[in-house]
Amino acid sequence: MPREKRYYVYILASKSRVLYIGVTGFLMPRIIQHKTGEVDGFTRRYKVNRLVYYEAFQYVNNAIARETEIKKWRREKKVALIEPSNPTWEDLAADWGEPIQTNEQIPPFGRNDK
Repeated sequence: MPREKRYYVYILASKSRVLYIGVTGFLMPRIIQHKTGEVDGFTRRYKVNRLVYYEAFQYVNNAIARETEIKKWRREKKVALIEPSNPTWEDLAADWGEPIQTNEQIPPFGRNDK
């Protein structure tokens, strides 16, 4: 059975808490694009690359409607949306795109006949 498609409304913040609201069908790759500066414009110029909030939707039209709704809000209402689930504004995607760390020791190349 194929996995159900999801759409996401997300809020990014800079360290100084400049906000950006976006919508995407592929959350992880999109956030990594913001983090690496691949997305030209506002987010790169103001270093807005920390994921502080997101919502998932089954239908793209609902996600777009929610993004439009949030973008119209005053800053205070956007902050009130973020803080109940993320009061310290931690980057929810801090380790996305990082190599996976493992404690497993990889043996040296070649045979070990001992």
